Amino acid sequence: MNSKLFLINLIMTIAWGAVSGSFDALNLVFGFILSSVALYMIREQVPFQQYAGRTGRVVGLAFSFLYEVVASSWRVLVIVLSPNMKLRPGIIALPLTVTKDHEITLLANMITLTPGTLSMDVSDDRKTLFIHCLDVPHPEETIRGIKEGFERQIMECFR
Repeated sequence: MNSKLFLINLIMTIAWGAVSGSFDALNLVFGFILSSVALYMIREQVPFQQYAGRTGRVVGLAFSFLYEVVASSWRVLVIVLSPNMKLRPGIIALPLTVTKDHEITLLANMITLTPGTLSMDVSDDRKTLFIHCLDVPHPEETIRGIKEGFERQIMECFR
């Protein structure tokens, strides 16, 4: 039902853009918020609480990803500009808790889009993701960070 509510929210947003005559980003964001308020107003007829909770978790995941991209970019910049690059590159095997294809794909893409890391392959049994890291002094710490960060948030968003 949550995906149906999201689709309804998007249709109402597009309708808002058509009625207002403007499809610029700010107007569409306003339309999305406005349609969310409309769905909230009929919350007794639709399971809005679940929808709002999931939407909040998705927004949290997006902000977490943006924060990690900025922080990783800074770490890579420091590594590149340091006169003595003492890198410890490596490939780590991340045991996966996520099981669905879209969850694995999202996790792998988020890791690849984060500077300094690259998702290389998923095992045939889909239980391990192999990741190349530019600098990985403590592999266990890196694995724990990914599992407690992106992977946990992905599971909260899609389950």
